[in-house]
Amino acid sequence: MSSASSVTILVPALNEENYIRHAINSLIPTNKNLDYELIVVDGGSTDRTCQIAQEMSAANPRIQVASNSARFQAAAVNTGVRIAKPESDTIIRADCHAEYPPGFVGGVVRELRELNVASVVVPMRTIGTTFLQRAIAAAQNSRLGNGGSPHRTEIRSRYVDHGHHAAFDRRAFVSVGGYDESFTHNEDAELDIRLIKSGAKIWLCSDFGITYFPRKSFVALARQYFNHGAGRARTMFKHRNPPKLRQLLPLAASGMNLCSVVLGISVGWPFFLPALAYLGACTAWGGVLAQSEGDLACLASGPAAMIMHHGWAAGFVCMAIRLTIRK
Repeated sequence: MSSASSVTILVPALNEENYIRHAINSLIPTNKNLDYELIVVDGGSTDRTCQIAQEMSAANPRIQVASNSARFQAAAVNTGVRIAKPESDTIIRADCHAEYPPGFVGGVVRELRELNVASVVVPMRTIGTTFLQRAIAAAQNSRLGNGGSPHRTEIRSRYVDHGHHAAFDRRAFVSVGGYDESFTHNEDAELDIRLIKSGAKIWLCSDFGITYFPRKSFVALARQYFNHGAGRARTMFKHRNPPKLRQLLPLAASGMNLCSVVLGISVGWPFFLPALAYLGACTAWGGVLAQSEGDLACLASGPAAMIMHHGWAAGFVCMAIRLTIRK
């Protein structure tokens, strides 16, 4: 890698005292030829997040702390891009809820430059520590939970239209306007659509997959997936893109279950059968995962997947109705 390479690593943060130190330590480049700065863009944390970041900055002057009054990640990254040092030609977007493999920053920067692409995305595998977190992780890693999304399932590098954001060519990012700050969620997929429309290419690099730490409760999981579904609806309405099959499935399952329960109550018990079949299939999937993984926590991955499906569908439908009424 050229000694002229200059990288800005952006770490949006909001109440991440349990994760930020480990995430930053896993992001610090070991390549001595790589000139970098790392900016923690804080959205108004009320815990020790900023204090930890300031302590790390005192030990390593390349680490800085900036504020993000808008709080959301889209605004945090855009703010970081604006304040990054002028010579920085590559932007790394990182998450506090993740652990990065050795050589991550240098590796994705190398892929970005050698392939001359606008963006490098990476696979993401979820792991947990508590019982429920392990259950949620198992659901998110399985096709029942992720629907076969490439950055969740791919083991080979290839060009894609979306993935977990890792590195950007700064000029390409700025040229399409950066993230849409009106998006609180799904800003990554929305940006990828604009990048592809501009003629840019996105490369999925399978060599530098990251570890992600999921939510620790079903309530937090439901809230997260409601927001994901709402964000996806906004993206589809903005760009007039039809949903993919993996996005239609939770909508279909939720619609079927709702009709099944309503008709079962109002007409008769046989109409409960479709909902019971869905419940049984998800429960059985959890049993299979528990056996294959050797972890009893996976038994709860069935309920986790159901929460993900229905939370996503509810968020999507609510946002779709809201956007339709606005017209």
